Amino acid sequence: MKIIILGAGQVGGTLAENLASEANDITIVDTDTARLRELQDRLDIRTVEGKASYPTVLDQSGAQDADMLIAVTNSDEVNMVACQLSQTLFNTPTKIARVREHDYLKKNHSIFGPKGIPVDVLISPEQLVTRHIKRLIQHPGALQVLDFADGKAQLVAVKAYYGGPLVGREISFLRAHMPSIDTRVAAIFRRGSPIIPKGDTVIEADDEVFFIAAKRDIRAVMSELRRLDRPYKRIMIAGGGNIGARLAESIEDSFQVKIIERGMQRCNHLARNLNNTIVLHGSASDRDLLMEENIEDTDVFCALTNDDEANIMASMLAKRLGARTVMTLINNPAYVDLVQGGAIDIAISPQQTTIGALLTHVRRGDVAAVHSLRRGAAEALEAVAHGDKRSSKVVGRTIEEINLPPGTTIGAIVRDEEVLIAHDDVMVENGDHVILFLVDKKRIGEVERLFQVGLAFF
Repeated sequence: MKIIILGAGQVGGTLAENLASEANDITIVDTDTARLRELQDRLDIRTVEGKASYPTVLDQSGAQDADMLIAVTNSDEVNMVACQLSQTLFNTPTKIARVREHDYLKKNHSIFGPKGIPVDVLISPEQLVTRHIKRLIQHPGALQVLDFADGKAQLVAVKAYYGGPLVGREISFLRAHMPSIDTRVAAIFRRGSPIIPKGDTVIEADDEVFFIAAKRDIRAVMSELRRLDRPYKRIMIAGGGNIGARLAESIEDSFQVKIIERGMQRCNHLARNLNNTIVLHGSASDRDLLMEENIEDTDVFCALTNDDEANIMASMLAKRLGARTVMTLINNPAYVDLVQGGAIDIAISPQQTTIGALLTHVRRGDVAAVHSLRRGAAEALEAVAHGDKRSSKVVGRTIEEINLPPGTTIGAIVRDEEVLIAHDDVMVENGDHVILFLVDKKRIGEVERLFQVGLAFF
């Protein structure tokens, strides 16, 4: 596939890295010469220096025969104009744009689409990150919560703790212990390395366990791997920017929410627009302010400012003063693995959240969802099976009969409203949503080919 990426920042660079390793023809455009040189030295890609919205730059990038344009520059307006020109001048088949400004997104049905700016897919990092944090708040103790098939099935990552009923036992014990609930352990990460689980695999304390189940069964399965945390009630948010404000707005009717913001003008704006949130003017690194606001009784402290260092320092202080769980927004990928698991319980990477949403639209075959796991080390994929036994390599075959690439497991199948956990004798049917887990992303192409339909289907 020939793909042009506009913008060589964290998202554009990470996306190029993901796609270049999968035999795509990638061109990346940016005005930063040094950044382009660094990417070209490291990856097998073509680079073009210039402003992404200029027709001549798009022409130099090969837009005349590109399959896809992904506009992820720092400017919403540049991204939108590039998509418009790409359609008008080059008739590019698929155009994806990152749009951050809430004002554009509020009226997206009027602004974008066939009668407006021709953007086929809108990506809003703030919306994606807000949804991600909200799910973590709704599932105390989870490290990652991912929806599949419109939320009918969920993949959840938890850390196994000493004292959990399943710790020290074989995975096969889970089915015997919980006969009324069907689930599957999709993968285990032990000391940073992946393990493909089998029935006789023993779960150890501190393992990061990914399991899949119907949404209604998630809490019951979590209780087997760790002491089930009591539900969260009191949430404190540091930073009243786009993400902080959106999170407060989305949870204030269900939780007791406080938000700390440094700018007085922004505080006034938040106070006018939020109904049940207490808005505090000050610094989240102010020990006295945190103590006055009973940080020791806070269930979740979310540091969501634009400054990584400020987020990390405020989070460490909050944890030391007694906050039960600390979630920290970190833009620099190098920091994420350094801080998670110590004073900071969950490090949230906007880049990885955004990359998953972008990859959903880049994958070949009918792919309904892609999620990046463990900061990009692994991937979960929801593919839709089409065809019949003659035209498809998966339809009409049991899980046991499907020739999966090494390091790949099928976790579940969603058929209409039913979630079927992937036991060996389950047969895949036309239209099934198949949820796969890959610990080796180099195998993505092989998985995509499995779900591509042969000529016999047409």
